[in-house]
Amino acid sequence: MIKIAVSGKGGVGKTTFAGTLARLLTGEGYDVLAIDADPSMNLASSLGITNQPQPLTDYKELIDERAGGMDGMFKINPKVDDITERFGVVGPDGVKLLTMGTVVHGGGGCMCPASSFLKAFLRHVILKDTSAVIIDMEAGIEHLGRGITRGINLMVIIVEPGTRSIQTAQRVIELGKEIGIKHFAAVINKSKESAPIKKRLSELNIRTIGSIPYDPMLVEADINGLAPIDVGGKAVESIKKIKDTILNKYASDKH
Repeated sequence: MIKIAVSGKGGVGKTTFAGTLARLLTGEGYDVLAIDADPSMNLASSLGITNQPQPLTDYKELIDERAGGMDGMFKINPKVDDITERFGVVGPDGVKLLTMGTVVHGGGGCMCPASSFLKAFLRHVILKDTSAVIIDMEAGIEHLGRGITRGINLMVIIVEPGTRSIQTAQRVIELGKEIGIKHFAAVINKSKESAPIKKRLSELNIRTIGSIPYDPMLVEADINGLAPIDVGGKAVESIKKIKDTILNKYASDKH
């Protein structure tokens, strides 16, 4: 079993990494569920899926039924165990994809049925799924405030050259520890020379498990609407090595 969340500052390449890692894990015998928890909803293209599933937040009647409507008593733990089969789509290599969508809050700190429903769903798949779950998180650190990443094996933080990206990584780890995440690792992306960034991360006690070079093949894949893994290139080969490192260090027994 392996449960991974992918985080980082916006634009660092976390969706490319998450989609490619999900496809690679199927080759290792895992039954992979990829969850797009980023409001930009780009994970489908990274996986090579053209029929983007409708976001779960669009199913307002379902959410009201399961979590309680605005006029009723809402349920903290709504029924969610059938969601993957009902609302997911299956893409290349058998990867299943679910799209979370965006929760619009009516006020600071409010607890609406949609957010209750999504928290319950993510908690269910993270804690009970017996294969592989890859979550493409929204950019930044807001998702950690909602606590939906409890129970994962590993938080992978994608870091690119730049102070703000490293600062985001620091903050992700600080907040992640507060909600019980024990394992964090950085992946350096889009850097011609990773040694200085790796040194800086090491000074901050952030473990680096690999680096991904800038690769024009990723641009080609994006222009042609293809998944990076279906185009190949140096970046994909680097992600394969990172996948091996993750499995060797963080994966528990497969079921």
